[in-house]
Amino acid sequence: MYAPPSPSMPRALPAEHRARLVETAREVSFAPGARLFEEGGRADRFWVIRTGTVELDMHVPGRRAAVIERLGHNELVGWSWLFSPHVWQLGAEATTPVRAYEFDARAVLALCEEDPGMGRDLARWVGDVVAHRLHASRMRLLDLYGPYGAGAGV
Repeated sequence: MYAPPSPSMPRALPAEHRARLVETAREVSFAPGARLFEEGGRADRFWVIRTGTVELDMHVPGRRAAVIERLGHNELVGWSWLFSPHVWQLGAEATTPVRAYEFDARAVLALCEEDPGMGRDLARWVGDVVAHRLHASRMRLLDLYGPYGAGAGV
């Protein structure tokens, strides 16, 4: 299955914005099998993975949840906090021990109000992540439910 490179925080945000963002973070850990959030729940935070792996999944009626993407080092987990109605569009589960930076959405949004340049850069970063995830979701769903090989070689 083809997947374009994932936009990660170090490449996406200028150093000064990255530093200000990390100042608001707290370090958290998740054991394998821990759910970070459930599809449809209130989105009020996000994470950047330091170590470990998180799977994004999507509820499929009558079937097991479909794994849409696996995320690792320096990848953003959660973007729904930025867009109304602030509800998770997917679910997320730690598949290995995970250490991450956790960010409170309200605190980050306050920083963005204070510094519109940071807000613009953060919105661009999250937008790139959303576009990447949309593409990954489409390819994964084609692999799972489309005609044989429909998602291959795209």
